[in-house]
Amino acid sequence: MTAYRPDALIASDIDAYLARHQDKSLLRFLTCGSVDDGKSTLIGRLLYDSRTIFDDQLAALEADSKRVGTQGANIDFALLVDGLAAEREQGITIDVAYRFFSTDRRKFIVADTPGHEQYTRNMVTGASTADLAVILIDARKGVLTQTRRHGYLVNLLGIRHVVLAMNKMDLIGWDRTAYDAIVADFAAFAATIGMAPPRAFPISGLGGDNIAARSDATPWYDGPTLLEHLETVEVDRERAAAQPFAMPVQWVNRPNLDFRGFAGTVTGGIVRPGDAVRIVPSGTTSRVARIVTLDGDLDEAVAGQSVTLTLADEVDCSRGSVIAAADSPPEVADQFEATIVWMDEAPLLPGRAYWLKTAASTVSATVRPPEHAVDVNTLAHLSVKTLGLNDIGVAHVHLDRGIPFAPYAENRDLGGFILIDKLTNATVAAGMIARPLRRAQNVHWQAIEITREAHATQKGQKARLLWFTGLSGSGKSTIANLVEKKLHAFGRHSFLLDGDNIRHGLNRDLGFSDADRIENIRRVGEVAKLMTDAGLIVLTAFISPFRAERDMVRALLPEGEFLEIFIDTPLSVAEARDVKGLYAKARAGEIAHFTGISSPYEAPEAPDVRIDTTRISPEDAAELIVDRVVGMWSPVI
Repeated sequence: MTAYRPDALIASDIDAYLARHQDKSLLRFLTCGSVDDGKSTLIGRLLYDSRTIFDDQLAALEADSKRVGTQGANIDFALLVDGLAAEREQGITIDVAYRFFSTDRRKFIVADTPGHEQYTRNMVTGASTADLAVILIDARKGVLTQTRRHGYLVNLLGIRHVVLAMNKMDLIGWDRTAYDAIVADFAAFAATIGMAPPRAFPISGLGGDNIAARSDATPWYDGPTLLEHLETVEVDRERAAAQPFAMPVQWVNRPNLDFRGFAGTVTGGIVRPGDAVRIVPSGTTSRVARIVTLDGDLDEAVAGQSVTLTLADEVDCSRGSVIAAADSPPEVADQFEATIVWMDEAPLLPGRAYWLKTAASTVSATVRPPEHAVDVNTLAHLSVKTLGLNDIGVAHVHLDRGIPFAPYAENRDLGGFILIDKLTNATVAAGMIARPLRRAQNVHWQAIEITREAHATQKGQKARLLWFTGLSGSGKSTIANLVEKKLHAFGRHSFLLDGDNIRHGLNRDLGFSDADRIENIRRVGEVAKLMTDAGLIVLTAFISPFRAERDMVRALLPEGEFLEIFIDTPLSVAEARDVKGLYAKARAGEIAHFTGISSPYEAPEAPDVRIDTTRISPEDAAELIVDRVVGMWSPVI
């Protein structure tokens, strides 16, 4: 190995070094593939050969190679990237590691992604911003299941440039026949998923063959080195610049009364002062007055640049809006067909409300049961009811309001999204919008002249939803029934929706799995909303075990109309009552998904009313609730 000499300009004049690299194009790429294919070693070699590590880093690398390396007395380049202790101990990549390096022709940010199937979600994270993917294959093993999985994901995530790096060729004696066979095997797989045949390179990450310098071991290979290809491949941002202009607004910048700018990253096209723009979804039009940056105003901004735009008119534009070319604005829809990569240990719960976050918006969303899941090994479409960790499926996504979007194949920023669990704030899935559901654009709200307030006033009351929640046997139905009797005696117009009664009719098709419980509550919430629209006081008695679904129903109603009444009865007391014998059957294993036994109950954290049935009788509890309803909610007539 030749002596290592970093760029001397780094040490002598760092400002000059940075200025020299400032105007170079930037390529973001990732390395992926199966376990032990040599991804980290390849990146370490690229960093070393591009002379972008410092003397102290090299000294530490040499010391670490002797202490925990796997290459004997030689440098273990993988240690430049594998920084976690667990990664070094096991010799694997667990988390995504990002590294920067530069050559005379281009700057690079490379993501080293894990090869293990259980870390597929980490690979998706690294691929989400990449322009190019390097798929490594161990020449001794050929195309493996995980190789196909990553190839499928790379294509799914819209990465147009794919490189096939046939690593460890030195371990098979640089056998061209074996190389050609593996390349043909992957090309056949690529054809089945609509991927163009990737550019292939015979390399040795450890020896550096055909990475930054041509190898004498492959006289039969006459193509460029891997680094030469990375330096010259077209960057996707050049293609994005040809798209219609669009910029999601991330922040409204108003430092004083004289300045109002809209900050964001241009996701497509070019914008110049004077250009006509349209604000989506409001539809308001204006013109660009200035393109403002920290370094001064610009004559134009292109895809990938973060800028602040000022407009010629005072228009309604806020975070979540998209400023777009006036003649080519993005569509707006609230229902989509999307491909979803599930990234959480807990499975998808169809019907549960999640936060959906795009480049432009954060909205509440529910996912319907998947249309199908994809077996990445056979590409078969599988019938499933949910999605588990690392599953890939197609499903319909329903939002609580329309958002600006573009199909993912056209614009990755406006067409990609993540799903976030509302309780844990964990990112549970990544998604790609395929198309809007056209029926959503053909269904419109019908204007109603008799408002919900008019209906309630006619009845001499205010519409409310009294939501009784608690364990089976807690006394929900008993207390709710007493409350309705008292309301009726007061002349109030009410209706009681009981859990058992609903399951005999409206929800007779639902079981008691978590997904079915969520759909059960969603339907009841929609019915209760319609009844409150009619001016009724609605009472519901449901276990409703999950906070997310109770919050979902609360969000359906105007603020203050939802009253959460927690019938707080200890499990032991509810089980002792066991009027219907359900707990005994659940303990015996005869009833699956029974709340409190084999399925969780998430108690309200801040209920509007809490009733402890070990300290208060049902009659007294009903009296307390009615006093609040009648006393606080009676309108002034």
